[in-house]
Amino acid sequence: MKVQDIMTSDVQCCGPDTNLAAAAKMMWDSDCGALPVLNVQGQVMGMITDRDICMAAATKNKPASDIIVWETVSGKAHSCLMSDDVRTALDIMKREKVRRLPVVDEDGVLQGIIAMNDFVLLAGEAKGGKAPAISYEDVVRTMKVISAHRALAGI
Repeated sequence: MKVQDIMTSDVQCCGPDTNLAAAAKMMWDSDCGALPVLNVQGQVMGMITDRDICMAAATKNKPASDIIVWETVSGKAHSCLMSDDVRTALDIMKREKVRRLPVVDEDGVLQGIIAMNDFVLLAGEAKGGKAPAISYEDVVRTMKVISAHRALAGI
């Protein structure tokens, strides 16, 4: 099964100069917890999450409307291709410890997003000797890696 078969195509996104209040409103209106950050060519530059917004607003001592997305995101974007196998996307999520991946074309232009939620809904049991595209165990193993606590530095 390919990523394009289960990804969400209608994705809200923002630019690097979008302020955090506007990004938060987009997330609220779209019932999502992350937005891909795109350059003017539509290529993914990074991701911003609702947690990123909360932490920036709490630590920068400025209103969210005075903080832009680019001040907050790491600028490191992990993505997968529409033509990738769903297991490849799951492996990337595990390796990079992310719950969502922008789905891009060969030019890096956003085409959709795939999230752990998509894998939870896809997961199944072997039936009639046939393995599912993704098993429950695959999903739990990935979530376990993603959810592992970071080592506390200096402790």
